[in-house]
Amino acid sequence: MTRSNTPLASTPLSAAAERQRIRSGAHGGPTAGLAPGHVQANLAILPADWAGDFLRFCQANPKACPVLAVSEVGDPTLPTLGQGIDIRSDVPRYRVYRDGVLMEEPTDITGLWRDDFVSFLIGCSFSFEEALLADGVPVRHIALDRNVPMYETGIPCVPAGRFSGNMVVSMRPMTPRDAIRAIQITSRFPSVHGAPVHFGDPAAIGIRDIAAPEHGEAVPIEPGEVPVFWACGVTPQVAIRNARPPIAIAHSPGTMLITDLLNTQLSVL
Repeated sequence: MTRSNTPLASTPLSAAAERQRIRSGAHGGPTAGLAPGHVQANLAILPADWAGDFLRFCQANPKACPVLAVSEVGDPTLPTLGQGIDIRSDVPRYRVYRDGVLMEEPTDITGLWRDDFVSFLIGCSFSFEEALLADGVPVRHIALDRNVPMYETGIPCVPAGRFSGNMVVSMRPMTPRDAIRAIQITSRFPSVHGAPVHFGDPAAIGIRDIAAPEHGEAVPIEPGEVPVFWACGVTPQVAIRNARPPIAIAHSPGTMLITDLLNTQLSVL
């Protein structure tokens, strides 16, 4: 199946309609801004004999890996996240790792599905971006229609079983005033990464080049702005690379599962 990136409709579609577009191949790009108001989720799929260690890793690192749902073994549906979800086809693009090495990025994994697979859905910062925009805080990558920039850092995660690694962060440049407001707003959303983990000097958290993110697309930082960094749901892919399970499947960064949950349901205040 070959997917194309078609322009968004002028009227926002429902979460179910967007999933159908993705499943049919009508949309194959980043999902930021799609189905406004709905929670989007990062993905990690592992064999059942690796799932326990991975769950422990997520529980030990809730800032980077806030778990929204875990599937039953071998079941591609996720009824707590939406009616009719099929995790094998409802993400625009996947990443397939074998022994920790990225091998391919298909748009459908039905042919790879196994009866022992367990799917983990992890909170995504796209959920709190809606709250930022509603409060008048600009989000640069959305304004430029780009994928959010994501960086691999030197911040160590707490290891668990066979999983370990450093945190991945997403970055949004802001004025100091907007950054303070963003901290207040995102603190209300702990299940989608919560408040930032750092702002200011990228080198202080091990980022080599702010203009060259490992994932996503770079965005300009204007004079008077500071980079603000949030924990990112791509962190599990670093842990998967290090643990080297025989097979693991994740989302391609920026291309998420769109759920039926509402962002407002995740706010703690």
